[in-house]
Amino acid sequence: MSITSEKTVELIEKYRRGESDTGSAEVQVALLTERIANLTEHFKVHHKDHTSRRGLLKLVGQRRRLLAYLRRKSVTRYREIISSLGLRK
Repeated sequence: MSITSEKTVELIEKYRRGESDTGSAEVQVALLTERIANLTEHFKVHHKDHTSRRGLLKLVGQRRRLLAYLRRKSVTRYREIISSLGLRK
């Protein structure tokens, strides 16, 4: 199941850095984390859906690259987003 537009707006409001920010690394990581969580729930029911599993792995890799970028640019922003989303690192 995809993310509803209300949930997207809620995540953007929570993680944006400025008034008109919709695409910062923090917002992108939060949106990817939500999509990954939804796909994880999907696989609990449809464990043989290998095509979607490939998409999940691509999302995880993209989130990992964004977090690595954020870690290089600002360690404090990286630590804040990791702790607020509850990601392990």
